[in-house]
Amino acid sequence: MTDKDKKHDLFIKGIDLFNKREFYDAHEYWEELWLEYHLDDKKFIQGLIQLTVAYYHLSTGNNKGALSLLNKSLDKMKLFHPSNRGIDVKGIIYSIDKSISMINNEEKINWNIIPTLEIQN
Repeated sequence: MTDKDKKHDLFIKGIDLFNKREFYDAHEYWEELWLEYHLDDKKFIQGLIQLTVAYYHLSTGNNKGALSLLNKSLDKMKLFHPSNRGIDVKGIIYSIDKSISMINNEEKINWNIIPTLEIQN
C-alpha cells in the first residue's frame, strides 16, 4: 500500500467511525494520519480530532473538556470554510456552534445535531 493509499484509508476509516458515533476509535485513525504524515491540511485533521474527542467527552459527561475542544476545533474549521476534502465544513461549524450553545445553556445535548461526514465530489 502506498503512502497516499494509507493516508486515504486512515481518513476514510475515521469518517466511517465518526458517523457510527464511535468517537474514540475515529480519533485514533485521524491521530495516526495527523502524526505520521506530512499533510497540507494538517490543521483540518487536527480540528477533526478535536471535534471527535469533544463528542467523546460529551458522551461521558465531561462538558468542560468538550467545550474546550469544541472551541479549538471551531477555530481550525473556520480556516477551511466552506469545505475541505469534499467535506461540508460549513455544516461542521454549524454543529459546533449549536453544541457550544447547548453546553453553555446547560441544555441536554441533542445528538441529532452531530454532523454526518460525507465526501462530496
